[in-house]
Amino acid sequence: MSSVMRERLPRRLEGRLVTLDVLGPEHQEGLRAAGADPEVWRWMRVSDVDTWLRLMLAGNDYAFAILRDGIPVGSSSYLSIAPEHRRLEIGNTWMHPSTWGTGANVEAKYLLLRHAFEELGCIRVEFKTDAKNERARAALAALPSQFEGIHRKHMLVRGEVRRDSAWYSVIDDEWPRVKAALERRLAAKR
Repeated sequence: MSSVMRERLPRRLEGRLVTLDVLGPEHQEGLRAAGADPEVWRWMRVSDVDTWLRLMLAGNDYAFAILRDGIPVGSSSYLSIAPEHRRLEIGNTWMHPSTWGTGANVEAKYLLLRHAFEELGCIRVEFKTDAKNERARAALAALPSQFEGIHRKHMLVRGEVRRDSAWYSVIDDEWPRVKAALERRLAAKR
């Protein structure tokens, strides 16, 4: 990652419903509690919060703890950062089931997308999910992001489970329309 892009990666993104803090050891216990529900891990690459924490704290992803009222409720990351192409991916997103449908995920995506396009100068933001994960696919379509296809047998997850991945993206030309749609959705959550 270029040093210029790294310098512009946020330490904190604040919204009305959620705050995103760069993941650190101080978030571990709260995230363990938020990730205790096995339903959280159904579609993730790993099957439990401790394995996920180990990977995120040691890895190359730029992970955030998603906080609601100061309490960790999940996480999302900037992944596959390619400054030479002005591209990154938003992924590894999970949240405690109590937050589903509350607008927390919508606002987290909004904050990450806004920073990517307006501060980092991205021209493309990608998303991928398990092709069988209808909930995530519906959420990505509702952003709205553009469905780009299925990569068959794209990954091995949770051991040796073969996963087909559904790919989506938002490009800079679409960002004003996507931003307006997300802001309308968030205004309805007041």
